Amino acid sequence: MSKQTVLGRVTQLAKANINALLDQAEDPQKMLDQLIRDYTNNISEAEQAVATTIGNLRMLEADHTEDVEAAAEWGGKALAASRKADELRAAGSAADADRFDNLAKVALGRQLRSEKEAKTAEPTIAAQTEVVDKLKSGLDAMRNKLTELQGKRDELVARAKTARAQNTMLDAVKNIDVMDPTSDLARFEEKVRREEAMALGKQELAASSLDAQFEALDDLGKSSEVEARLAALKSGKAA
Repeated sequence: MSKQTVLGRVTQLAKANINALLDQAEDPQKMLDQLIRDYTNNISEAEQAVATTIGNLRMLEADHTEDVEAAAEWGGKALAASRKADELRAAGSAADADRFDNLAKVALGRQLRSEKEAKTAEPTIAAQTEVVDKLKSGLDAMRNKLTELQGKRDELVARAKTARAQNTMLDAVKNIDVMDPTSDLARFEEKVRREEAMALGKQELAASSLDAQFEALDDLGKSSEVEARLAALKSGKAA
């Protein structure tokens, strides 16, 4: 995956409008699950590509540092050789002085080459650093989007469960109507009323039977009195 491809994908995914995608989805939960999988896979791929880009940048930076250090080192060697040549020339050893001056020139040539390589690498390092910064920012945005997606999915699942529970409860309540004579509650109430009526009937019937017994007893008493009076008349003892 090239740097431009990585940067383009990261930018596109980071700018994705999740709410707009959900509005267009027939099944938002499935859409979110798919988006989460896509984001996770793309983040993994992007992380590998960004890691490679960062690794290349660090190698360029290391080479640049090495060139800068080498330039400084060769500059130091050139200075040392030049001073030694000056000492030898002052001491009357021109041949040795020329030899050290030649060494100084070689060192200066190496210094110039190292400085040139370092300077040539600087624009590339600057451009790569900018790309890496953008890729890092894009990855952070993608990770934030992934967190947002996961949060929306969890929220959606929780809302769906709540809605199903409410619908189940409302359906159960809808099937119970205390004013409906065909409902279980109304039938039970009617059964209780019939049993209460039967108890009242039995009480009334028992009371009627008891009254009849007392009336029979009264009639029996009257009959006995009549018989007694009749007997008295026959015996001449009538009052």
